[in-house]
Amino acid sequence: MKWIKKGLIYAPNGENGWRHQFALCPIPFLQKNGTLRIFVNICDKELVGRVGYVDVNPENPSEIYAVSELPVLDVGRAGAFDDHGCVALDLLKVENKLYMYYVGFQQGVNVPYYMFGGLAVSKDGGRTFKRYSQSPVLDRRGNEIYARCGIQVLNDNGKIKMWYVGSFKDGWTTAQGKLKPLYTMMYTESDDGIQWNKEPVQCMDYASADEHGFGRPHVWKDGGKYKMIYSIRTYSRGYYLGYAESDDGVHWTRKDDEVGIGLSETGWDSENVSYGYRFVYGDKTYLFYNGNGCGKTGFGYAELVRE
Repeated sequence: MKWIKKGLIYAPNGENGWRHQFALCPIPFLQKNGTLRIFVNICDKELVGRVGYVDVNPENPSEIYAVSELPVLDVGRAGAFDDHGCVALDLLKVENKLYMYYVGFQQGVNVPYYMFGGLAVSKDGGRTFKRYSQSPVLDRRGNEIYARCGIQVLNDNGKIKMWYVGSFKDGWTTAQGKLKPLYTMMYTESDDGIQWNKEPVQCMDYASADEHGFGRPHVWKDGGKYKMIYSIRTYSRGYYLGYAESDDGVHWTRKDDEVGIGLSETGWDSENVSYGYRFVYGDKTYLFYNGNGCGKTGFGYAELVRE
C-alpha cells in the first residue's frame, strides 16, 4: 500500500467546555443524505472524553460542513464503568439500528484507570445514541482485569467478529517514570453483537522488546484474506501504524513495513501516527488517522494510491 497524505481535517481549539482538546479515533460513516459523518472523541480541560462528530464532504473530506455542538454520547452516571469518559471505536449496522462500540474510562486508586467496552445504540441513523446498558458488554475476565478496549467489529457472513485490545501479563509497565498499560491483541465472536461469550484468544504478538501494546485495529476483507491496520505502542517512540494479513482472522502475519504511511517531516503528524480507519468511497480509498499525541493535534486523512 501507499498513502498520499491530504492534511489535517479538524482539531479543537478550546472553543467550548466539552470540545476543548484532542480529536481521536475517527470513525467515518456515510449518512443517507450523502454527508460523511466522522465520529470523533473530544476531551474537556480535565481530559474527560465525549463522543462528537465532524460532518465533511466525502469527495473532499477537508471541507467541513458542521461540527457537533453537543456530544452524541456523554459520560456515564457516577460510579459506572464510563463515568470518567467514553471513546467511540467502531460502528456496526444491525438491521435498522446502528451499534456504537466504545470504551468507558473509570479512574483507579492503585492504578491510573480501568477501560472496558460499552455499547450505545442509534435508531435514527446515527443522529442520537442511547446506552444499551449501564454495564459494559466487554467486561473484565480472567487476567484482563484492567482493560478490554480498542474494539473493532466486522459482520462476516452473519458471524460478528471482534478484534480488541486487552490487558497483558501484569497489566502495567513503567516508561518515562509513569505507569503505562501492557496491551495485547485479542479475538472473539458473537451471534448478536451484544453477548460475547466465545472464549477470546490472543491473535498477535509483540515483534520486539520495544513494544508494550497495541491500539485500535481496523480489519477488512479483500477477497478471502483479512487485512488489518493497527497501532503499535512502543517505549521509544510512542504510537505508529502497522499492517498485518490473515487467512482466518485469528492468526496474523505482521507486515508492518507495508503499511504505506509514516511520519511527516514537520507539522501535526511529524511525531506519531495512530488509530487509522480505512474507508472506501466510490473509486477512492481514504485512511483517517491521528497524529502527534494520539489525537492532541486532531485528525486528518490520506488517500490510497491506485497501483
